[in-house]
Amino acid sequence: MLDRILESTAARLRRNGVDLTGDSPERRAFAASLARPGLQVIAEIKRRSPSAGDLNMGIDPIAQALSYERGGAAAISVLTEPEYFGGSLDDLRRVREAVSLPVLRKDFIIDPQQVAESRAAGADALLLIVAGLDLGLLKELMEECRAAGIEALVEAHDEEEAAIAAAVGAKVIGVNNRDLSTFHTDLAVAERVAPLLPQDRTLVGESGVSTPAGAARMATAGYDAILVGEALVTAEDPAALIAALRACS
Repeated sequence: MLDRILESTAARLRRNGVDLTGDSPERRAFAASLARPGLQVIAEIKRRSPSAGDLNMGIDPIAQALSYERGGAAAISVLTEPEYFGGSLDDLRRVREAVSLPVLRKDFIIDPQQVAESRAAGADALLLIVAGLDLGLLKELMEECRAAGIEALVEAHDEEEAAIAAAVGAKVIGVNNRDLSTFHTDLAVAERVAPLLPQDRTLVGESGVSTPAGAARMATAGYDAILVGEALVTAEDPAALIAALRACS
């Protein structure tokens, strides 16, 4: 599935190029927001996913983002990939204008020009997936992020990828509990990887957290934040769920 999404992204870039529409607003501090005391929540906006199918196709990104902010989220993640997740850069622009929180662009970044595209649209941070990048390209994208003044959440799925994320200097490292080949989620993945990561990095547990009990496991394992998507876009009261997840710490 990752290969298919990467191929789709590459084809779209060849066809359409990048969209530099926007005024690159002053950056909000993503890592610093996650490093505050207590378990922080990166609350995600997405309409669908390859693993779960349609989640909330009629979602209002602005209303959802405002609910996340009321609930105490530290940052908002916006899926901008169109084919598999139903997102767009316009979703990110609208969310960035509506809230005061840092905004993460969640997409499949494979070209340095996408870094400039992300910054122009107002992203304060973007996702880099170790599994989807060779080491040379990962380093190049990290350098582009530094030059553009945008932070990177570097995502790993196992011990080897986590070591790569640390070695390239990622200040924010995410450990994804979802197996990309089976879509199975297991919080034990993040628990197993956490002790191997440098203590001076900001750590994010991704996927599979939908309850205070799961959030508590991530906090106990040493994670500074969790990234939560499916549970929030399908929740009756997203703000209340964020508050409950944060209360576990």
